[in-house]
Amino acid sequence: MLFYTIAADIVLVLIFALSGRSSHSENLSVGGVLETAWPFLAALAVGWLVCRTWVQPLRVWPHGVCLWMITVAGGMALRILSGATAATPFVVVATLVLAVFLLGHRLIATRVTRGTKSP
Repeated sequence: MLFYTIAADIVLVLIFALSGRSSHSENLSVGGVLETAWPFLAALAVGWLVCRTWVQPLRVWPHGVCLWMITVAGGMALRILSGATAATPFVVVATLVLAVFLLGHRLIATRVTRGTKSP
């Protein structure tokens, strides 16, 4: 489950960046997407360490919520420090989308793995 969770988190942050760039008709090159995603990917990595997410990677509370909050707050801070903007609508959308992505896949995976465990 650890590899799945790390990969899913990274892919979902990249999809978040890709969809944001797409909705604003920005360059969808690998470099462009990484330019948008890097602050959130860096914050995601910090979140994994701070929250010790590897202990129970699918657990929504507290690991997933902690990871989500650090990813959003850290991503916004790094974005601002690097000279990009973080307008209120962007912060709201990023917070909601990353909650659905980072918490949602954990909820789904937990339900699926519970259903496949033998008695």
